[in-house]
Amino acid sequence: MATISRANPYVTLINVFTAAPERQQELIDLPAEATTSVIRRQPGYHSANLHRGLDGTHVVNYAQWRSRADFEAMLRAPLAQHHLQAADAIAQAAPVLYEVAFIDEVEA
Repeated sequence: MATISRANPYVTLINVFTAAPERQQELIDLPAEATTSVIRRQPGYHSANLHRGLDGTHVVNYAQWRSRADFEAMLRAPLAQHHLQAADAIAQAAPVLYEVAFIDEVEA
């Protein structure tokens, strides 16, 4: 489960993919399968969440890693490379790593 807190050490990957509407579901299925089969076994992985854009052309991957070094090591892993290249073939990606800077919540 994603943990959003300024106190935790995680870095957050927010990757915004843009694809043709007829490929949006494929763009969800591909990283979901990659995460469950490869990514989650990489050192430092914490969580991943995929969000479908209501415009039909976007998918956002919100993933958390223990550290930037762990995330970068995953990018170099041969098994992960296969899945990353497959996503690149169907969509434009804009990946950026972040750290939590501010949180506001309304009590339920």
